[in-house]
Amino acid sequence: MKRQVILVGHDFGGACISHAMEMFPSKVAKAVFLCATMVTNGHSALDIFQQQMDTNGMLQKAQELVYSNGKDRPPTAINIDRASVRDLLFNQSPAKDVSLASVSMRPIPFAPVMEKLTLTEGNYGSVRRFFVETTEDNAIPLSLQQSMCVTNPPEKVLRLKGSDHAPFFSRPQALHKTLVEIATLPRAQAS
Repeated sequence: MKRQVILVGHDFGGACISHAMEMFPSKVAKAVFLCATMVTNGHSALDIFQQQMDTNGMLQKAQELVYSNGKDRPPTAINIDRASVRDLLFNQSPAKDVSLASVSMRPIPFAPVMEKLTLTEGNYGSVRRFFVETTEDNAIPLSLQQSMCVTNPPEKVLRLKGSDHAPFFSRPQALHKTLVEIATLPRAQAS
């Protein structure tokens, strides 16, 4: 019996699951992009966030570049200013979850974010894709989420009303219900 998995990618994790879909399409039953970067062939997660920087002043103000190799070298990671975390990522989440998340956060390495992905119709395109929108997201605004879905249409778009960028904190029951719905969706019958 062929066992397959359902991948769920959040934020930059969308690029990661896209790469896995391209490399191992026969092992992936479905891919869920949870307010995640859904890149197209030849693009990177950074390309998506460049669009976002143009529309989201909050993100630009909150980012701190990390220069692990020295200030005279290119940045190696991006960090979110601790004072901006609540407004940017957790604007609908309970305070206790924000506190826990804030101490757990680490810088995001630049290298994976900048990698341009090669995604083919035969591999990446053969995996069923679903996108979960988060309506109160200040990190990846709803308009950018919708733009990604227009550019690279998934099989189905689902919406978590009242969710911020961290639906596992702000809307955990609704997220669970949505993931179960996606997991149990049968393959559409060919007509």
